[in-house]
Amino acid sequence: MELFESIADVPPDFGEVALTIGKFDGVHGGHRAVLARLREVAAERGLRSVVVTFDRNPMSLLNPTACPQPLLSKEQKLERLATTAVDATLVLTFDRALSEVTPENFVSTVLAGVLDTKVVLVGADFRFGAHGAGNVALLRSLGEQHGFEVVVIDDISLEEGRRVSSTFVRELLAEGNVAEAGQLLTALHSVRGVVVLGQQRGRELGYPTANLQRDPEGFIPADGVYAAWLVIDGIRFASAVSIGNNPTFDGVPEKQVEAHALDQDFDIYGKRVEIEFVEYVRGMVKYTTVEALIEQMCLDEIAVREILGVPAKETPKK
Repeated sequence: MELFESIADVPPDFGEVALTIGKFDGVHGGHRAVLARLREVAAERGLRSVVVTFDRNPMSLLNPTACPQPLLSKEQKLERLATTAVDATLVLTFDRALSEVTPENFVSTVLAGVLDTKVVLVGADFRFGAHGAGNVALLRSLGEQHGFEVVVIDDISLEEGRRVSSTFVRELLAEGNVAEAGQLLTALHSVRGVVVLGQQRGRELGYPTANLQRDPEGFIPADGVYAAWLVIDGIRFASAVSIGNNPTFDGVPEKQVEAHALDQDFDIYGKRVEIEFVEYVRGMVKYTTVEALIEQMCLDEIAVREILGVPAKETPKK
């Protein structure tokens, strides 16, 4: 996938394109279905497939108090878009200037200007331009002027009728339901960040953990213990991951994310790592004694091994 971080990066000879426009937060199954259709249309007509997206959720500028937390960072989103086999992604910086561009100017400068657009795929509720003034009807009218067709695509829904959406995924993660969220995402939900020095309590208890920096990339699921994969330099390690403030001890920061890699004890401070969530194990509990906590951590490890299919480590024979 070619990546254009601004309209100035698009080469003048890039060619005729079929494109779709959106935030693509999460790059979930609904998004992937749209992009699969985009590739089909592009292939049928000999066009290049292009995603036009933004460097942030426009609401973060237009209505920050109502803006939801993103499922992925911009970098994570671009990496996932790269797995969809589209030819290119154009990232527009959503600043005050772009927010004030009229629908007509957006089409003339981007769709029919820097890009030689022949087909645009959008949902029925698509809005664009300053104050969301542009809709599908206006886009079709502008398409007639500028020589491109507008194709409206249906939402992707589950069997029970719930629409696949970033909002739905966010709700599931906020409940700790990482398994179902992963199904909608068609990939394990992940967060990533740099490993920082913690309070070393896990190591003292026999369960050393990798503590992520505060505010890592990606939406942090609900407090609790999870079965997950800790990814370091592309290598995956089975892990028990704790999210929360560890109520058994005082003075632990809220929403701390820490991973205990099973059967591993390595120094990865300063490393940029990723945590891929597989399944929720249990909620956070305040234990009255350290011994009770250690006993529960042993049970957590057994559960995580079963979920991830990792056998217990053999004890060396004497």
